[in-house]
Amino acid sequence: MDYKNYLSPFSWRYGSSEMRQIWSEHNKRLLWRSIWVALAETQAEFGLVTQDQIDDLRTHQTQIDVDRAVEIEAEIRHDVMAEIKTYAEQCPIGGSVIHLGATSMDVVDNTDALRVKQSLTLVLEKLELLLTALAEKIGAYANLVVMGHTHIQPAEPTTLGYRLAQYGQDFLLDYLAIAQASREIKGKGFKGAVGTGASYSELIGEENLEKFEQLMSSKLDIYFFPVATQTYPRKQDYQITNAIAGLGASVYKMAFDLRILQSPPFGELSEQFGKKQVGSSAMPFKRNPVTAEKINSLGRALAQMPRLAWDNAAHSLLERTLDDSANRRSALAETFLICDELLQGSLRIVQGLQVNLSAIQRNLETYGPFAATERVLMALGKKGADRQAMHEYIRRHSLTAWEAVQQNKANPLTENISQDPVFLQCLSSQEIYELMEAKTHIGFAPARARQLAQQIKDCLEN
Repeated sequence: MDYKNYLSPFSWRYGSSEMRQIWSEHNKRLLWRSIWVALAETQAEFGLVTQDQIDDLRTHQTQIDVDRAVEIEAEIRHDVMAEIKTYAEQCPIGGSVIHLGATSMDVVDNTDALRVKQSLTLVLEKLELLLTALAEKIGAYANLVVMGHTHIQPAEPTTLGYRLAQYGQDFLLDYLAIAQASREIKGKGFKGAVGTGASYSELIGEENLEKFEQLMSSKLDIYFFPVATQTYPRKQDYQITNAIAGLGASVYKMAFDLRILQSPPFGELSEQFGKKQVGSSAMPFKRNPVTAEKINSLGRALAQMPRLAWDNAAHSLLERTLDDSANRRSALAETFLICDELLQGSLRIVQGLQVNLSAIQRNLETYGPFAATERVLMALGKKGADRQAMHEYIRRHSLTAWEAVQQNKANPLTENISQDPVFLQCLSSQEIYELMEAKTHIGFAPARARQLAQQIKDCLEN
């Protein structure tokens, strides 16, 4: 790489080499050439191209010369024609039939659809790894009781497995949505300058156009839109980026939750921190949640992509305007490269998740009694006590206990309530102590966590 000139962070820092390869200039031109070869092969069936010409095109199909194409483009200012001329220079026999009857977007848009299809396949593979790793953690921690939080304040207990299951459920919905989007990807097909197929009709006759597109669809292994303009409908880009951004939202929430829980006042979960990893250039003690922060940072960028795709779809006027072309050179690639980086980071977090049992126990002891008062209130009600009056008594005890907790004292709520004569009229001290054990106040959390883990496994196996 040339570090003396600007490089996109996606050129080397973010995303995998596999995803970068899909969106590379080299791969794009390979796909362009594969389309030209398929076009020539199909046109040969209608007597327009000879076998010698096809053989010549195949021989030089992989001889990508970006430098020569860029040199030509500097003169003619058209990237597709520059690649055609580069390819034709290499093919003395077949060069003359390259792009016969086609318009640029017959090549460019079908290539983009193929690259999107390749990218979605890679996304699904990585999402499967993430779901599998998460399902294992859900099962492992299905019974581990932790404090739940609403409004980022202590609420009622849940289990770590059930909390992780919330993420798993979101990811599973994303997986199904992206799989559906992948199945429905379509290319423009071969319909010429405004989508009517007129140029091909001149070459092979209108009566052969259906067969012609079916053959091309089979060769390229992708379905075509039955109706198109000069481009495939930009609505497809919007639908794809929506699905990918939806996954980004799920990953974002998980990473944000981890950042909160890694903060020392919580201290329950953390990213894995390498032995030689540096947390801060100024503060050697720092153990920052850098992967989760990166996920949130890139996730914000990903969230903007559907907006851009919406504009491209809505502003594609009449049979086509060119005002989407420049931004689509980076938008689709960056959508998938961001997604790729988010999945890699999320997998690293889940696989290396650090669980601090002592912090979990500390938080339960501190805040669990507040949550358990709900059980006491219900038990008092079942004994015939005035629910509103009991609520007020518990509220007063709770405020006193909060003051003690804020002064770093042990939570006195259980002891205070169990000795209050008002409550002892309905419940024994022992009964109150048992009700104030927050760890048993978790409902169906363990069972539902295990059910979700099994659902993920069943889905991935089918």
